[in-house]
Amino acid sequence: MNIGIMSFAHMHAHSYAASVQSMPGVKLVGIADEDERRGREAARTYATTYFPTIPALLEANVDAVIITSENARHGEMAVAAAEAHKHVLCEKPIAHSRADAELMIESCRTHGVTLQMAFPCRFLTAVRRAKESLDAGTLGKIYAINGTNHGRMPGGWFIDRTLSGGGAVIDHTVHVVDLMRWFLKSEVTRVYAQVDTRFNDIPIDDCGTLFFEFDDGAFATLDPSWSRPKSFPTWGDVTMQIVGEQGTLFIDALRQTVALYEDVSMRHRNSFWGDGMDLDLVTDFVDCVREGREPSITGNDGLQALRVALAAYKSAEERRFVRLDEV
Repeated sequence: MNIGIMSFAHMHAHSYAASVQSMPGVKLVGIADEDERRGREAARTYATTYFPTIPALLEANVDAVIITSENARHGEMAVAAAEAHKHVLCEKPIAHSRADAELMIESCRTHGVTLQMAFPCRFLTAVRRAKESLDAGTLGKIYAINGTNHGRMPGGWFIDRTLSGGGAVIDHTVHVVDLMRWFLKSEVTRVYAQVDTRFNDIPIDDCGTLFFEFDDGAFATLDPSWSRPKSFPTWGDVTMQIVGEQGTLFIDALRQTVALYEDVSMRHRNSFWGDGMDLDLVTDFVDCVREGREPSITGNDGLQALRVALAAYKSAEERRFVRLDEV
């Protein structure tokens, strides 16, 4: 399979490129990026071809593309890929607006191509074991989930609302909401949120507290913040405490590190040894395309997670509960 990457604006592009290169029978055909310096540097790093435009990449011999652009450009890129009959793996959030997300889903459906969302946390061992336990009914009926996703403030286009669609709330909410929906097999019905900027001098939200209810009667809380220092070892922490009628399950999804203390620099750092979730995500996408099966993380999964984030912003602005059918 031949794969191209659309834009290196998102930092995860590097991990996806490395993943593609490590897979037998899969080739990274090229990288398209309108930022020529960034695109050429990435192409040199991964020993592939640089394309100055998206159409140029789509005219090359590619079967599928990975979209890692600014959120606001996901829609146009996915539609262009679908119209060129290329399968799509799209970085989260699916888009910065519901309209763009729905257009992406419809275009990929119309042209018969796969649209898979990049929610790699589903491939972490702790998360998969929790899913297996919940599916087996170990905890009985689930009453509540308390989640967090704390991380560093990424800067750049992430704090430009026209390109990102929002700050920490849209960036960090969608990962955990996707897991909650997957665990509960239930949809969020309404959201209440407080959103603010407390940790960084930026023109966009860097923290929030969200409360949501699900259609099966469960409720959840989430703290999605850019509240950690630059030296924080991961992009987020992704924790969940799941309370059921027969017990409580705690997930610390990214606690797969070894603490290293060394005297050369006189500092401590965490060395990650755990799951290659991005490789597993890309492998799953390739397998879906090859086998012609429904993607394991669909465009609708991306849309529903996005709607929760959009409802959170609306709730914070209007200081009230917001139903999902309002966004």
